[in-house]
Amino acid sequence: MHYVYIVQCKRGSLYTGWTTDLVNRIKKHNNGKGAKYTRGRIPVVLKYYEEFEHKSDALKREREIKKISRSEKIKLIESFDLKERFHDKLFD
Repeated sequence: MHYVYIVQCKRGSLYTGWTTDLVNRIKKHNNGKGAKYTRGRIPVVLKYYEEFEHKSDALKREREIKKISRSEKIKLIESFDLKERFHDKLFD
């Protein structure tokens, strides 16, 4: 699977990215080995994600999300129940 995700950084900024291993990617961000943007803004917290079968679809969606306003990203996050969807892997 391919994932597009939004994390909230230390001071509340939002970062959007894609990965094939969501749990590992969040760990990398928090270990300072993720995207350059997040390195100085840790810890990050996963707030939203979408799953895609094909990489091209994930990359297309990542571009779409990066183009929308912060308020629209917050609406996405607020409409998403992260704990229900990903509980077993992140909230044990």
